[in-house]
Amino acid sequence: MIGAVRADHPVRVALDGPDAAGKTSLSDELAGVMRAAGMHVIQASLDGFHRSRAERYACGPNSPEGYYRDSFDDDALLGSLLGPLGPGGSRCYRIGCFDFVEDRPWDPEPERAEEHAVLLFDGVFLLRPELRDAWDFSVFVSASVAVTLQRALVRDVGLFGSADAVERRYRTRYIPGQQLYAAEVRPESIADVVVVNDEPSAPRLLISSQDVTRARVNRRPLPKLP
Repeated sequence: MIGAVRADHPVRVALDGPDAAGKTSLSDELAGVMRAAGMHVIQASLDGFHRSRAERYACGPNSPEGYYRDSFDDDALLGSLLGPLGPGGSRCYRIGCFDFVEDRPWDPEPERAEEHAVLLFDGVFLLRPELRDAWDFSVFVSASVAVTLQRALVRDVGLFGSADAVERRYRTRYIPGQQLYAAEVRPESIADVVVVNDEPSAPRLLISSQDVTRARVNRRPLPKLP
């Protein structure tokens, strides 16, 4: 479906979904298949577009509202990556602007995309109104709260220092922040497709917005993939 999207610029694909749903893993798997089919793939993540720690935690480190509204620099994302790869853009882009671990600006070397490249961009809150129109195709990776928390307790201990700290941050900030986003935006109803990823060995693909998908996707035969 991504390979059949019509555009006169690189195709910008959002891989949205809650923390620890499997967005980056899906991006890596898609990229491997698409590159094997001869497609030029750019991978980037919202992790490269954080705001400073002071801005992110202005409402407190455990604020769900702060997580949803203050964590990420949408203007930088649009200016550095999504805009240049969009209609009329220069195709000269940067994959990030801020190192959230070091809490300092990051200025990666600019790159130039091929005209028919595909951007696979993973992150949270990608279908919020400020970004919604910047995507040519969107995927929402869905997983239950219990599953994402279980994964986070394995994945994020190194970042937060202990399993207790991970669980506390998820239960007070991340999970309620995602619930705020879900209630306000209803991203699963907006995305072109939904991947239900509670069980990665048996994910389910749901066509969420068939009218939108039909309008964006050329009905020509897709290339054979390995």
